[in-house]
Amino acid sequence: MYWDCHPPQPGGGQFGKPLAPMSNVDTRQVNRDSLFLLAQVQVDGQDVTHRVKVRNLSAGGMMAEGEVRVMRGSLVMVELRNIGWVEGSVAWRQGDRFGIAFVDEIDPVVVRGPGEPHTPEFEAPRYTRTPGTPPLSQQADLSKLRKI
Repeated sequence: MYWDCHPPQPGGGQFGKPLAPMSNVDTRQVNRDSLFLLAQVQVDGQDVTHRVKVRNLSAGGMMAEGEVRVMRGSLVMVELRNIGWVEGSVAWRQGDRFGIAFVDEIDPVVVRGPGEPHTPEFEAPRYTRTPGTPPLSQQADLSKLRKI
């Protein structure tokens, strides 16, 4: 049971009246994080995996942006950083943005956390590295160097 402001007080009053359970419109007030991440989306019945931008994220769903052919009610799988594949369904669509309601809640803090450790096949672009620092794949193994 939901209460409009405070739990019931002895003697009643307007702040003690119960409210109906939250409707779909009311869930728009659920905390969500605005962020910019990339995710992979697979739509049921399509063989293609789409890359989308995650515009906001909550425990129960997300807003994605990308050129994906979906319609309300489409079943989807979303690969989120640090969590993996999550099942959901398309709740709405407007232009190239659409909402996904997750089947099971997730922890958005985990998704926002640091990603996988750096691996050589995913090196930072040259313009983001410190000048003069060779890529990891070209750095010498210091344990194999001879001391002079």
